[in-house]
Order: sequence, then C-alpha cells, then structure tokens
Amino acid sequence: MRASTSALECLIVTFDDSNAVSNSGLILPITLAERLGLRDLFDLHIDLEDRPGRANVGRKAMAIVASILAGGDCIDDTAILESPNAQVILGQIMPAPSTLGVFLRSFETSDIADVERVAALLLERAWLAGVGPGDESLTIDVYSTICQVYGNKKEGAYFGYTNLRGYHPHLAAVGKTGDILGIVTREGNANTARGAGEFVTQVINNILIKFRKFRLHRDQIGANL
Repeated sequence: MRASTSALECLIVTFDDSNAVSNSGLILPITLAERLGLRDLFDLHIDLEDRPGRANVGRKAMAIVASILAGGDCIDDTAILESPNAQVILGQIMPAPSTLGVFLRSFETSDIADVERVAALLLERAWLAGVGPGDESLTIDVYSTICQVYGNKKEGAYFGYTNLRGYHPHLAAVGKTGDILGIVTREGNANTARGAGEFVTQVINNILIKFRKFRLHRDQIGANL
C-alpha cells in the first residue's frame, strides 16, 4: 500500500497481490453449507416449474445466501461477489444480479413452504452433525419483526403499526445460539400476537421430530461402536 503524506485527500490505496480475495471470511460458512448439502436441498425441494428462473436453483440460491452473509440486502448488492476470484470462495461462478433478479421474481407465495422445508432440513442435518442442544434444556425465543418493502404490488405487504409498508413475520430461535427454528410469513398489518400459539406449537412439534431423529442417530452410532 502506498500513501501520500501531504494530505488525506491524496491517499491512494493499491494492491500488489493478484491473489487477494475480498470477503474471504465467507469461506467458512459456505464450506459448512456445502458439507451439509444446502445446494442439493435447494435443487431437490424447490420446483419453479416452467417459470423463467427455474434453472440452476441451487447455484443461484447459494449465491444469494453468500451475498446476504456479506451484508447485502438487495439484488444489486450481489455484484460485490462478481470478482474473478469469487469462485475461490463460493466454489462456483457468481450469477449476474440480473439473473438472480429473474430467479427471485420467479417465486410465488406457494413456494414459501418449500423454502421453509429446506431451512428445516438444513437445521436437522446440522443438529445430527453435532451442533444441536443434545440433552440440555432448550429455550425457544419467539419474535415478531417488521420487514419493510418498497414495491406497492408485493402480495401481503401492508402498512402496520409502525407506519411502514412491509411484512410482519413471526420468528422462533434457540435462546443460546440464535439458530432459527421457524419463520412464518404474515401480512404487514397482522396483529403482533395473531397466530403465535399455532406457530409455537408447530415449532415445538418440529423440534420433537428432530430430537427423535437425533437420539436414533446417536443410538445407531453407539450400536456400531
């Protein structure tokens, strides 16, 4: 790096290493996601039928996940991972923002359940790999949050008590780790408590299923030993 000492306005930053990779901190979470088979889960469970963005679902979804982890919050932000060395981090070529935009616009409300299934299966695989709560007590934190949107044609996006246009989903997370256990999308004008009981019941039932699979997996390992 070279720096001018005469004035801050003249500061020049250059890189002389052609192997330097931005956002290299993504290597760890993306490698973990690949080991857990997240790309394959997207390909297996997300069916966009004959819609324009139907091709290479797993690759496009992984690109969006990487962009979110890097701090992106809109389609244009995915461009920060288009560098020539991005493949070193992602294990794939980053699709153009326009391609990812077509992909996201291909989703319909009916696809939400499939995305939630992918998230649940990913968490299940992570727990079976050893990061679950095991036999410890499990605290479930339930939240509601406002997700602001700006398009006036987004289905279910309404003005709520915050006077912002958006959605008002419920989220459930593990108290100690923050692992997301469940999300349910609700209209922006939904009352905070609406559907909370049913949502918590569903989350608990899903957890019980995971615990049963975890104990079965553990017992099988013990039998093999």
